[in-house]
Amino acid sequence: MQLRRAEKRFKLVTRDYARLAAFRHALREFLRFSEEAAAVVGLTAKHYQAMLILRACPEERRITINELACDLFIKHNSAVGLVDRLTEEGLVVREPSSADRRKVELRLSGQGRLVLAKLAAVHRHELQRIGPVLRRFLAELSRPHGNGKG
Repeated sequence: MQLRRAEKRFKLVTRDYARLAAFRHALREFLRFSEEAAAVVGLTAKHYQAMLILRACPEERRITINELACDLFIKHNSAVGLVDRLTEEGLVVREPSSADRRKVELRLSGQGRLVLAKLAAVHRHELQRIGPVLRRFLAELSRPHGNGKG
């Protein structure tokens, strides 16, 4: 009884739950795809995400380890370990900050840019493939509620 009142209060029907579940499933599918694509080139999903963050930064600006940690929602020491691995792999370069010598700035190496470009192209292709499905989910979720059935 309590559940039905809550669903009426928030104007939720079975179809709403089904749409949300399907959308979350599509997102999880894409994330699994991304993890597998990164693994093929010896990276984790976090490594790929870190490299995307570095590359997305305008050329004239650099990211610090602390900023990277914040963008990845991880602790500073975890970001240091992640950067250590990427540096050991030759994908990221650490440079002393020109503004503050206590800080280290990060950039992708040439090899890092090549690896990232290949991964990004594969991801873009997958997003183009599933894009129509995601757009449909978003359109359905943004539609006004129907007749309350279902």
